[in-house]
This record gives sequence, C-alpha cells and structure tokens, in this order.
Amino acid sequence: MFSFLRRKKEEVNSPLWLKCEKCKSLLFKGELEKNMWVCPKCSYHFKISVKERLYHLFDNHEYELLDENLVSVDPLNFVDTKPYKQRLEEAKKKTSFNEAIINAVGYINGNKVYLSCFNFDFMGGSMGSVVGEKLTRNIERAAKDKIPFICICASGGARMQEGMLSLMQMAKVSAALTKLEDAQTPYIAVLTHPTMGGVSASIAFLGDVILAEPGALIGFAGPRVIEQTIRQKLPEGFQTAEFLLKHGLIDEVVDRRHLKETLTKYIENLKYSL
Repeated sequence: MFSFLRRKKEEVNSPLWLKCEKCKSLLFKGELEKNMWVCPKCSYHFKISVKERLYHLFDNHEYELLDENLVSVDPLNFVDTKPYKQRLEEAKKKTSFNEAIINAVGYINGNKVYLSCFNFDFMGGSMGSVVGEKLTRNIERAAKDKIPFICICASGGARMQEGMLSLMQMAKVSAALTKLEDAQTPYIAVLTHPTMGGVSASIAFLGDVILAEPGALIGFAGPRVIEQTIRQKLPEGFQTAEFLLKHGLIDEVVDRRHLKETLTKYIENLKYSL
C-alpha cells in the first residue's frame, strides 16, 4: 500500500483549498502553510495553532516546554451548561495540551528568550489560576536569569468558572512584571487575534514594546457592551490593531512573516537601553 493511503483520516478529509475571509480568493492549503498562513493576495492573517507559531519563531524549530505538570482544578465545583471539570477534559483532548498557555525557552536568531504563548483553542485562551501561575513562573525565570521575556497573547479574558481566583491573576502577573523592570530585562508583548478581557487589561499592555498582528481584535469589552454603557456610537474598527496603532496604544503592527526579525531587532536594542 502506498504511503499516501495510510494517512490519518482527518488529513485525507481536510480541504486542499481554502477561501480567504477578507478577499474571498481561493487559496491552496500547501501554499498557505508555506506562507505562514498569510493570504498572499491581501495579507489576511489566518488563525494558526500554538505549535505552528512556536515552530516558526524558534531557531531550528527547537524549544523546551516548561511547567507542563501544572493543571487546573475545580475549586468551586462550578457547573453551567456542563461541569467545569468536563470542560477541562474536553479542552485537553481537543488541543493535546494541559492548559491555555504554554511556557517555553529557546533561541530567536541566537538570542535566548523565555516565551509564554496563549492557546485560544483551550477554552478561548481564558486566564485561570494555572495560566496566571505559569506566566508568573516564566516571568520570574526571565528576571532571575536576565533573559528577555515574550508573551504572545490570544485570549477572551478571565476564566469565570474559577471566580475570584481567575480575577486575581491580573494583579498577580502585573506584579510579577515589576521584577523584570527591577532586573532591567526586556518584556515584549505580541497581541494576536483576539486579545480581550482581563488579559488585555493586564499583561498584554504592560510590555516595554507592544506589537500586534494585522487585523487583530484587541480590547476589553465587546463593542455592543461599550455602546450600551456609554450610549454613544463608536468608530468603525476601533478595536483593531491598526486603529490602536494610529492612536498610540501599541508600538507596531507586524506581519507574521516578519515577526521573528522584528522581535530580534527589539531584543537586541533593548539589551542596551534598559
């Protein structure tokens, strides 16, 4: 039997052609993968997995995962339409990861970095107690070793199944970042689609440099909630990366294909300026 007949069922059934959500062009999946899931015609950024993101960022596609033994528990025995424990188990099976964030250490163009990357596929990248703890541990390592810290954000906000414990993580990671400042160690935040809620209200906007991918949705609450609260019509696209750049809330909008080189530029420059 030929090898292509022995592929996994989901690989055989996966579409070879995909339509760009922005320009509606029909794109060959293989070419999109080579182009880091960026539309070659309009530069629309498709969603990518955590594994793909780290594969492209680290030198030789090599990195070490950290804190993989930390897993969430159910302190409140919380139940909505289904038990929180069940949601956790389903997320683990869906993503093959234990939590909504991954800690890693490796090299980016020869520069050693500690990196934390949110996994939006795991319960919307929500920040619970374990996500906060993993972030804090990676930040403290970076401060101790005086090695740059990078956080790639993609989250819907706090994980309310853990109640106050999830909200506490905003203060916890914000306080941990002061250790990087004391150690004069760079912190670079990369905001991807979407970065919302408590994550945007804490770690996402506390970087020495704040970068964002084109078209990323970035904000705290949704547009409808804000309009109902302030009773005013908001500008179109006010929560996009480009709008935030225009109004000085982020430093640069960076094409995914150039992210590694841009991170290298800031890492090497910040070494001598902090």
